[in-house]
Amino acid sequence: MTYSANFRAQVIKSVKEQGMSIRQACTFYNISKTALQRWLKNPSIKQNRDKPPSKIPNEALLKDVAQYPDDYMYERAQRLGCSKSGIEIALKRLGISQKKELRTPKIVSDKKSEISG
Repeated sequence: MTYSANFRAQVIKSVKEQGMSIRQACTFYNISKTALQRWLKNPSIKQNRDKPPSKIPNEALLKDVAQYPDDYMYERAQRLGCSKSGIEIALKRLGISQKKELRTPKIVSDKKSEISG
């Protein structure tokens, strides 16, 4: 969970305007030194991740999903050399759902009507 913009502004104001040292501010506000130094450089809250995924490339996962659409996550994990939870996170990142269709597809119901008729 990130700190609010108001809290960040208050901490930065304490350091810059009130003459509080970084160490004193970290102790007083109970935050890490690294976080405060990052806020002093850029106080804005980041909305997304700057670096690309390192373990599971998007292209390889999309290719695997296209090639094996009905496989389980543990099978994908074995092929791509990572964990099942890593596959789950990567699929969520790409917006791919593993939910199955509960109703019968139209093409199957058409074939059933041809057979029974």
